[in-house]
Amino acid sequence: MLEAAERGYLVPASTLQQWRQFERVKANEWNQTVAPYYGSDLSQAYRLYLLALAKAPELGAMNRLREYKFVSPEAKWRLAAAYYLVGQTNVALQMISGLSYNFSQRPNTGITYGSRLRDQAMALETLTIMKRQAEASQLVRLVANQLSAESWYSTQTTAYALIAISRFSGKNQAGSKIISSAFIGGKTINTNSTSAVARLPVSFAAGKTNVSVTNKGSNVLYVRIISQGQPLSGEGLKVSSHPDLLGLSVNFLSANGAAVDPTTISQGTDFVAKVTIKNPGKRGTYSQVALSQIFPGGWEILNTRLYNSEGSFTSSAAEYTDIRDDRVYQYFNIRQNETLTYYVQLNAAYPGRFYWPGTYCEAMYDNTISNGVSGKWVTVVQ
Repeated sequence: MLEAAERGYLVPASTLQQWRQFERVKANEWNQTVAPYYGSDLSQAYRLYLLALAKAPELGAMNRLREYKFVSPEAKWRLAAAYYLVGQTNVALQMISGLSYNFSQRPNTGITYGSRLRDQAMALETLTIMKRQAEASQLVRLVANQLSAESWYSTQTTAYALIAISRFSGKNQAGSKIISSAFIGGKTINTNSTSAVARLPVSFAAGKTNVSVTNKGSNVLYVRIISQGQPLSGEGLKVSSHPDLLGLSVNFLSANGAAVDPTTISQGTDFVAKVTIKNPGKRGTYSQVALSQIFPGGWEILNTRLYNSEGSFTSSAAEYTDIRDDRVYQYFNIRQNETLTYYVQLNAAYPGRFYWPGTYCEAMYDNTISNGVSGKWVTVVQ
């Protein structure tokens, strides 16, 4: 909201005023005397940073957090940004003096859904705010290289890395143009742009094409080829599964509980998809687990919530269930050694041959906890 208001968007003054009052109360109530768990003091530091950004700083709470003997490095970086925004430049510089941005990898994401890269991105944003361009220039390359790697990152990590890089780029514009010549598929495309990014379409012929780029300007250009497409018909995407950490099975049942072969079903048949998920107990409770079920076009989901009844099939409790036209998403926590079962009632509504993409279950903030069942072709016969 603060960013939007600064850029001229209409944000109700009453909303911001109520938010400021709430955050001030929370900031002054914060009183931790023991070593924090990951993210607890960072939440307070970020709250104080936002109040400083909103020109309503709580200096008393800022000073108490600065003197807190267990304050973590990631909280120090964010608190330094708050001090800088209120004009206490020397205090901000003292807080980051000798402070490393090589954060340790935590065993869990904590209450802020953090990671090493997320914390580095927040440090990059602080350096940008404090106009520490030389140090920020080193860190932005480290963040960008990790973001470009073929690695899995959560939405929190990806989003904050992009925010930090874009903020750095916006504050450090050289003013030079992108002047280049690209030879793509036998054609030459010249670029003369003041934008930070120039995108050129590439048409692939017979599965491949030659691409060459010549930099004719004074800037350093970073070139990437980004390709996208669809898998061949019937070839499901391979998923990274860890059955030793998360058990998953999918069965299809008739209305009386008998097994049903989903590959061939008569039109008009009612049946049930049963998914069983087990936490083997090797790494404790799993939080924020998502179960994704996408069904073929010939099957119709019977939304039992409309009738306030699942009949003889009762699913385990879920934090949230999202039922759409062709898919069902369920979100839940699963305790150590716990088994959960979820049912979706279906009807073979439309004749034809369709592709069932399979079922996938994952911990949304830990990609090492996942399991999936591959898809296959199914037929609804008249």
